[in-house]
Amino acid sequence: MTRAAVLTAIGAPLRVTGIELPDPGPGQVRVRIAAAGVCHSDLSLANGTLRQPVPAVLGHEGSGTVTAVGEGVTHVAPGDEVVLNWAPACRDCHFCRIGEPWLCAESLTPTEPYATLGGDGTPLHPALGTAVFAEETVVRAAAVLPLPAGVPLTDAALLGCAVLTGYGAVHHSARVRAGESVVVVGVGGVGLATVRSARLAGAGQVIAVDVSPEKEELARSCGATDFVPAGDDAVARVRELTGGHGTDVAIECVGRPETIRTAWTATRRGGRTTVVGVGGRDQRVAFSPLELFHSGRTLAGCVYGNTDPARDLPVLAEHVREGRFDLSALITRRIGLDDIPDAFDAMLAGRGGRSLVVF
Repeated sequence: MTRAAVLTAIGAPLRVTGIELPDPGPGQVRVRIAAAGVCHSDLSLANGTLRQPVPAVLGHEGSGTVTAVGEGVTHVAPGDEVVLNWAPACRDCHFCRIGEPWLCAESLTPTEPYATLGGDGTPLHPALGTAVFAEETVVRAAAVLPLPAGVPLTDAALLGCAVLTGYGAVHHSARVRAGESVVVVGVGGVGLATVRSARLAGAGQVIAVDVSPEKEELARSCGATDFVPAGDDAVARVRELTGGHGTDVAIECVGRPETIRTAWTATRRGGRTTVVGVGGRDQRVAFSPLELFHSGRTLAGCVYGNTDPARDLPVLAEHVREGRFDLSALITRRIGLDDIPDAFDAMLAGRGGRSLVVF
């Protein structure tokens, strides 16, 4: 029996209870979870913004130790420390073949139930195929990445989503160049990783924008040169800090129409706006044809940072080992399974960076 945070119905509170996991089958791996980050996408799954069959075990940003492998699994073995990848690429679909594995047509296909509820045998779905809000999980072998040496196992959980996403948004989507100015709208876990990654890319000025003034110190500790409170005058403040032009690059990490507009309008003419945040299906952002023409800006979506974890994880691990990327700086609370609802409330209120469930 394994303890897990179970979503019994969309909108219902999480229930921490026992679940039964099977032994790993062919092409599967069982992992004892060391830590799991609480991401806004988990909240979006819980409240129905993102579709999720229920009942389900949430959590997709995790690290742990392999306890068993199924037939045909050779790249990891029991005892190996690993990072979970919630969007493993098939390497064979159209997008994978053209070198865009982050858009893999198979990575987010609906998953079959993977476990059962203790006591009554109700089938449980693994959210985003990983289900790391649990002491142990069973996943596809492709979802398991060996953790490079020298990276702390618990903090490494953030590499599975927040850090890969923020790093990729900077290096692969926005393609920030040395000396450029960057504004990051929303500095939760992903936003803080984006700030740090912008400085790694050599950005000369990194402006953090957030609704919570308490995040200024946190953002500056991750490399922000300036902090602007979110609000009606945020764009004007950003333009004041950039000689009236706006920033070369804006990266939006919230996923709301108003924050996307803030990022877009804060971008200079000819600049680049990247949207990382995940919004609702029914929300709309409007642009006039004239402003699209006149601004000359580029607007781009960004899925999982446009990363290939197999390629980018070793690069990030080297930054961690060399002290250029402090994973612990992104973590504002270390909590237990029972504290996840409080972490959801903190995200809704715009408080803190990343909450990390430590087992």
